[in-house]
Amino acid sequence: MLEQSIVWRRLDKPGHEFARLFFDDNCWHLKGTAIFIHDKQPCCLDYELKCNSGWETLSGRVSGWVGDKAIETQISVDSNRRWLLDGQECTQAAGCVDLDLNFSPLTNLLPVRRINLNVGEKAEVRAAWLKFPSFQIEPLEQSYYRINAATYRYESAGGRFVADLKVNETGFVTSYPNFWQIEGDD
Repeated sequence: MLEQSIVWRRLDKPGHEFARLFFDDNCWHLKGTAIFIHDKQPCCLDYELKCNSGWETLSGRVSGWVGDKAIETQISVDSNRRWLLDGQECTQAAGCVDLDLNFSPLTNLLPVRRINLNVGEKAEVRAAWLKFPSFQIEPLEQSYYRINAATYRYESAGGRFVADLKVNETGFVTSYPNFWQIEGDD
């Protein structure tokens, strides 16, 4: 069983995140905890994603606290790629393959692993984007362009957001400019 862990430090606000990736029961599991400050409120969010062996999201869960507000969100995807958020269908996310948690760099791993680009190749993806702090899902058009073995140019929102992401051999982001940096990789 493959098992990898990582710790990130936030660069845009005080905070850290721990994440773990492992393969069990023919599925990829991604579990983590993000602890950070948002609008002067302490936040502690535990999350878990489950993907099939082809890196397609099957389910997700986010729980914890944003200040004194309790968070408990369940996400599921059926075989027709219909997305449910807390039991309610999210028709706007129909057909999306990846879940993107916008408070975490972990979910960039999903399309990086799934589309497996060669250097110089580019792919467009459409993710179900779980927005923070509303915890609502909306579709997000994204593109990944593989610059070299360890760097992807990530674009979203029609090119209004662009970042060159450094990744390790597992696909974990190690450097997300202005937002996250791996810890303990000196």
